[in-house]
Amino acid sequence: MRSTRRQFVVAAGLTALAGCAGRTGSGLGSGSGSTAEPSGDGPTTTADGAVPTAEETLVLPMAPDELRSLAISGGPAKDGIPSIDDPSFVGAADADFLDPGDPVFGVARNGVVKAYPQKILVQHEIVNDWLDELPVAVTYCPLTGTVQGFERGGTTFGVSGRLINNNLVMYDRATEAWWPQILATSIPGPWNENPGTNSLREFRLVWTTWEQWRDLHPDTRVLSTETGFARNYGRDPYGAYNPRRGYYASENTLFEPLSDDDRFGRKRVFMGARTAAGAVAFDKSTLLEERVMRGELGGTPVVAVADPRLDTGYVYLNPEERTVSVEDGSALVEGSSHAPGDLPLARVHTFDAMWFAWHGYYPETDVYA
Repeated sequence: MRSTRRQFVVAAGLTALAGCAGRTGSGLGSGSGSTAEPSGDGPTTTADGAVPTAEETLVLPMAPDELRSLAISGGPAKDGIPSIDDPSFVGAADADFLDPGDPVFGVARNGVVKAYPQKILVQHEIVNDWLDELPVAVTYCPLTGTVQGFERGGTTFGVSGRLINNNLVMYDRATEAWWPQILATSIPGPWNENPGTNSLREFRLVWTTWEQWRDLHPDTRVLSTETGFARNYGRDPYGAYNPRRGYYASENTLFEPLSDDDRFGRKRVFMGARTAAGAVAFDKSTLLEERVMRGELGGTPVVAVADPRLDTGYVYLNPEERTVSVEDGSALVEGSSHAPGDLPLARVHTFDAMWFAWHGYYPETDVYA
């Protein structure tokens, strides 16, 4: 593809560096402010806290130093795509900037229900927020179609300006280590040459539509367009999802992926899950049609279960190969009824990803389509 990421972001006015005029101060470090209703989700933190890490370190496709060597400039400099560090929210009835079919990234956790519109995240990529008393980062990479939630402790995350495998490389403002979003694991960066290898604590965000999320969660709060930045949130610089067009409908990528596999279209969406033992991917459209799919992750049987209410899915370890089915939006495990996201099995963190991005990072993935 001849266009560069810089051409996309310049067209959308995304290259204004954090700290530009036209916003209020956030107190969270470089990044944003707000003029809308405050979220009320917690006090301001400073960037001096350690990043919480998971007990298990996820598998990397290659050595951390080699990954760093593959990082390329996406166009904007560090923080050239500014994170939202002081987000504000409105009620569902006041989210008149959303159409029913618009993508949103939903979370229901710690008694908090929120939706983050794709049309806002595409221009910021990171929202440093709170879920009750838990400080989190909601992250989105438009080039790989991946949405990830992470605990952030006493610091915030920013956009490094670099890409690996077309995927967002974040940095944390406490240690300045690099964190490739899909890998969720630290690698050396130019501001921290030896960060150690740790994986972030992740939480699930559901990629769904505004209509589906609102119907299931009418009390949801919605990230407001009053971000403190002068942005046209009605225009996606890469194309559109409602209906799908531009970059999202094309087979082209802005940069070459780490590997290529022509079994499936590059932008075909898979539901991916990975552990220290390996990775697995289920074709999303097939899962939604069949409702239940079985496979293996690192040699352990797993089962993928669709949630037709939100057009999403979940992956569970199923070493005993218990019988699972889906009926009328509920999942049955050997006759016992459960919500699709709450089976009595060990759930593996699962998220949507474009095929080229998943395969680029996990070329040995088990795949089921």
